[in-house]
Amino acid sequence: MKPKSFHLLLLIPVWLLLCSCTQQASSPPSAEPEIVGDGQSAVQDSESQKNVVQVAMGSTDHSTLVTAVKAAELVDALSNAGPFTVFAPLNEAFNKLPEGTVEGLLKSEQKEQLQDILQYHVALGVYKKENLRDGQVLGMVNGGNVTFGVSGDKVTINGAIIIASVPASNGVVHIIDTVLLPK
Repeated sequence: MKPKSFHLLLLIPVWLLLCSCTQQASSPPSAEPEIVGDGQSAVQDSESQKNVVQVAMGSTDHSTLVTAVKAAELVDALSNAGPFTVFAPLNEAFNKLPEGTVEGLLKSEQKEQLQDILQYHVALGVYKKENLRDGQVLGMVNGGNVTFGVSGDKVTINGAIIIASVPASNGVVHIIDTVLLPK
């Protein structure tokens, strides 16, 4: 038979191990995302690839679009997993609209019309520029359809030229030179 002190020596390392595990489990995690507000858009993450909203927010050429997305309360919807294909008009595209149009759409009483217009710029799924075909029709989030034109490297959507494409964590953003207006 072994002495009792031998059993106590075996228990001490087990007790120390349990104590250290308890201390580690109770310490707060060090890499928690900072929550600023409600919804998916409130998650702060500077490490991951940007989502479609963050891509637009990071571009000074899309400040009008970002203002409109915020006014239409679509930031959280477009920050979700998607996938989304967003056709993002440049500020210059909004400047082509008749004077006062953008300001009028940003008023709270025009929110539904603004949402309709912005949702006409979004398709569910990822549609890469190189996979789009001439005459292809695509259904948009607002229920309307758009038609693509392809001639060599030039791709258009309802006549608006796709200038560039930016991949995002939840889809792709195609930069366009004209605001798409639903019929």
